[in-house]
Amino acid sequence: MITPMWRYVVLPPPKTWRMLLFAGQQETYLNISGRRNLLTTCRRVFASLFTDRAISYRVDKGFTHMDVTLSIGVQKVVRSDLGASGVMFTLDTETGFRDVVFINASYGLGENIVQGAVNPGEFYVFKPTLEKHRPIIRRHLGSKLIKMVYSQVHTAGLSTRNVDVAIEGRNQFAINDEEVLELARYAVAIEKHYQKPMDIEWACDGEIGELFILQARPETVQSQVNALLHETYELKQQGPVLAVGKSVGKRIASGKACVVLDASDMYKVHPGEVLVTDITDPDWEPLMKIAAAIVTNRGGRTCHAAIIARELGIPAIVGCGDATQSIANGTEVTLSCAEGDTGYIYAGQLAFERHEVDLSGLASPKNRIMLNLANPEKAFETSALPVDGVGLARLEFIINNSIRVHLRALLEYDQLQDVKLRNQVASIVAGYPDPRSFMLNAWRKV
Repeated sequence: MITPMWRYVVLPPPKTWRMLLFAGQQETYLNISGRRNLLTTCRRVFASLFTDRAISYRVDKGFTHMDVTLSIGVQKVVRSDLGASGVMFTLDTETGFRDVVFINASYGLGENIVQGAVNPGEFYVFKPTLEKHRPIIRRHLGSKLIKMVYSQVHTAGLSTRNVDVAIEGRNQFAINDEEVLELARYAVAIEKHYQKPMDIEWACDGEIGELFILQARPETVQSQVNALLHETYELKQQGPVLAVGKSVGKRIASGKACVVLDASDMYKVHPGEVLVTDITDPDWEPLMKIAAAIVTNRGGRTCHAAIIARELGIPAIVGCGDATQSIANGTEVTLSCAEGDTGYIYAGQLAFERHEVDLSGLASPKNRIMLNLANPEKAFETSALPVDGVGLARLEFIINNSIRVHLRALLEYDQLQDVKLRNQVASIVAGYPDPRSFMLNAWRKV
């Protein structure tokens, strides 16, 4: 009888809990079955305490090598190869906004989403009204081009492979609204138990249709940020845009682009250069520490490259699609994550400024200070400012950002004659039953 396990989850005891700062520090193994294989793999997990990346991390953080211990969690396999899987945080990973659950979801096993091999769907759920309402405040479809599935079953375990996702699947969300809300409730309960923001992995079993929590660890970047120390970056010039993706962090960096297509060429990256690659995994960590910034073709805001970039305090732009083709090796580039959720890679070294303001010593005026808000992507970030709320919301700009289509084009979609325009609208409303449903959903959020 085959009894495969989903993965090993490394859980250091409380005195070394901070060792979980580095994603992928110890080895994890998928689908181990049989007593002998289980014991052999446990030895490999223990031995992974002394891999290059684990030793390097402990030296950087000042941990004594022989004081570190670990335990191994073993879980039965969840058939997410037939369903979906992902990662969720109990805060916004880019701004530290505490009132949302941020959920990533893609088809198949979770390895692709963690390694950044797939651009997942994204959901934001507003925690304060979760008990009584259905507060999904933002959705992003994600391309979800591939999924990892089991290729065969044998006595040694299950092997895996990646397959293409059909067009129909790409144009649908990997999980429905009910599953999004259920995951958000799980996340809130876990955060309440541990009394701190959490980073959680989950899976949906496609055979039985149930959701499972696979592991949880403390969120270790935004939860440690001093909200009263306000840091901003301002780009002083503009240049040709070479690539666009999801911004990680709010910083700007510039340097010579080093395009690395294979891990065997990692030695070509020098300190201060901008690493441009397809995806990263834990073996890239020593290289990522010397880079000024990171750019990847694939991945979402919870992929390996994004997590490590946050922990290292360097900007990254992930999920660009064609960065390794559109950015020439050796050229000077400027990477900007200071313009909202979308990150831009510009040609040339552009001038920028960094501003830092300590808000802790500012006295409150007698009158109320309110914000003018036009860009919804800035709402989470500006909520941390010492203000009393929003005084003016520029509705026309919010509609442009959130809906992105003229309302008549949505209501009268069937009457559109321009094929190019119809295709543009169709790509925006993908994942919804029809353009009208998309408009109503977006309008509720506005």
